[in-house]
Amino acid sequence: MPQYFWPLSLVVFSNAAYHVASKSTPQNANPFISLIVTYLIAASACLALFFMSPHQKGFIESFSGLSWVSVALGVTIVGLEYGYLMAYRLGADVSTGPLMSYIALSVLLIPIGILFYRENVSLTQVAGVGLCFAGLLLINK
Repeated sequence: MPQYFWPLSLVVFSNAAYHVASKSTPQNANPFISLIVTYLIAASACLALFFMSPHQKGFIESFSGLSWVSVALGVTIVGLEYGYLMAYRLGADVSTGPLMSYIALSVLLIPIGILFYRENVSLTQVAGVGLCFAGLLLINK
């Protein structure tokens, strides 16, 4: 079994819980207040996990290893969270909304992988992309 099985399993189960929680966010809750609370909880959890995990540098010293990527991730995560909250409020189904976005995301990431990371795409993968487009058409029919 590949060594990345457990982290991908964590992603899958966390994503499922994420979408259930997002879909369950009350309609009358301000989405930005909801996100503030979400990120305060996430920041608290990360802080606790930092101190519980082995590390080479102290807390303050660890900031020296950061780059623009942390800022970019913060901005994009807010876009993801707000986008899903609004999609659910506007009627997206928890069973198909994420599926549609992940298919579109996967198709978008193929040229990015090829152009920026020199990844290879096989004919089988191209056929899979075609099936994904067919799936999007069927889901939205």
